[in-house]
Amino acid sequence: MARAEAATCSYSVVWFKRDLRCHDHTALIEAARSGPVLCVYIVEPTLWAQPDAARQHYHFLRESLQDLATALRELGGDLRVFIGEAVEVLASIQACARFSALFSHEETGNHASYQRDLAVKAWCVSEHVAWHEWRQFGVLRGLKNRNEWQAGWELHMAQAQQTLPAPLQFFMLPLPQLALPSADQLQLPVHEPRQRQRGGRRQALQVLHEFLGERSQQYRGGISSPLSAATACSRLSPYLAFGCLSMREVVQATHLHIRQLPASAVQQRRGLENFISRLYWHCHFIQKLESEPELEWHNLHRGYDGLRENDWNEGHFQALIQARTGWPLVDACVTMLHQTGWLNFRMRAMLVSVAAYPLWLHWRPVGEWLAREFLDYEPGIHWSQLQMQSGTTGINTPRIYNPIKQAQDHDPHGHFVRRWLPAMRRVPDSWLFEPWRMPVSVQQRCGITLGEHLAEPIVDLSEATRAAKTRLLSRRAQTDVRAGKADIVNKHASRRKTAPRRTTQDRQAEASTQLSWEL
Repeated sequence: MARAEAATCSYSVVWFKRDLRCHDHTALIEAARSGPVLCVYIVEPTLWAQPDAARQHYHFLRESLQDLATALRELGGDLRVFIGEAVEVLASIQACARFSALFSHEETGNHASYQRDLAVKAWCVSEHVAWHEWRQFGVLRGLKNRNEWQAGWELHMAQAQQTLPAPLQFFMLPLPQLALPSADQLQLPVHEPRQRQRGGRRQALQVLHEFLGERSQQYRGGISSPLSAATACSRLSPYLAFGCLSMREVVQATHLHIRQLPASAVQQRRGLENFISRLYWHCHFIQKLESEPELEWHNLHRGYDGLRENDWNEGHFQALIQARTGWPLVDACVTMLHQTGWLNFRMRAMLVSVAAYPLWLHWRPVGEWLAREFLDYEPGIHWSQLQMQSGTTGINTPRIYNPIKQAQDHDPHGHFVRRWLPAMRRVPDSWLFEPWRMPVSVQQRCGITLGEHLAEPIVDLSEATRAAKTRLLSRRAQTDVRAGKADIVNKHASRRKTAPRRTTQDRQAEASTQLSWEL
């Protein structure tokens, strides 16, 4: 591949963010068509100091950057890593060798990344640098309402995957290459799940291949239970969140696999159709944050302001994050999440429901904690789901999960809770769902002491849930709250006209196509 020296030609900067791949990378492809390119990644201390940043995110990123750097070297170039705030870094590159244009994908991130982008835009204007941004997902910037959104998503996903032009020219910047800082240098929290997924495009392609070829046979009917979900789910969500795969290539690969299935593979075909629907909902939720960035910290429906914010109970929150709520399935889910960085959609929804209703916790601090725990944290999906499950969107039916019933439905023999809560292995089956009701004689015989080996429920589930529902429904019934619903529907509600056929089994999975926290 051709290389351009600093003194001999102009060039463009390709700014990689959460799009860590070369394949189907519109920003890189379009920049390469205009001449030599300099590929950069910026480690921004301000972003890593945010309350939603975690050590596992950074290490997954580092692994993904290694794959990206290898891919660029194979093309004859390299990836230049810079450390600092984006405007400062771009200015330093410009001072060394002026570039004519900046290319990147659009990003729907947290408030800090949004403010960063505004600063970069202002800098580009002042320096007369053209900043070309391209769609990363099926998200439309500047969308006024949802009337044409579905058609736009389908058109984007149907377009051919783009390939790099040849020969590809790289610009070699006369500045020393920097090493990535450590997580300690960025002062990231010490915890990292030991069993988390590893980053990088090579891993992503392997996971995609395994899912389409084998694991998708379990997808329909297997993604709700924590027992089967770890293998039945696609496990592609972190690779989409960091851009190791493009959404378009996943959608198209899935459609191709469906076409190649034999007629007898009805279960697998239905599962993959539902999977594509979940990819649609993935973008649908990100669009909410793109259209209304304030939903990251404000109630989507402002009529719910003050519903929980002033009633914060730190004891309830600490019991939740320390897996000491007393409800075995909840505590097992928290333990699994802390050790793996992953949990299936239904159990995520249950955790937020328990936090929002019987524990009556405001969604924002709970969301910051979960953002750090989820390896696949995607701000647009995350904050939309936090609000939807907490009942503050104003347009969704409240989803209030009973953790005892969820255990009876999805872990009836206690395999899941006994795996993640060792003390539960000594609890007889008859007391599996409510171990705090065990008579003292049974506790003594099993060698269990409530409060020491197993937590007792911190609130009465029935009473606390009943009180929470009363408070929520009372707020929903207020005239001004009801009146504010129409504007939210117009701006954020789906207009989807088609959906996969649904059976009783699908309905029992509780609208799984619409719960897009993971895939």
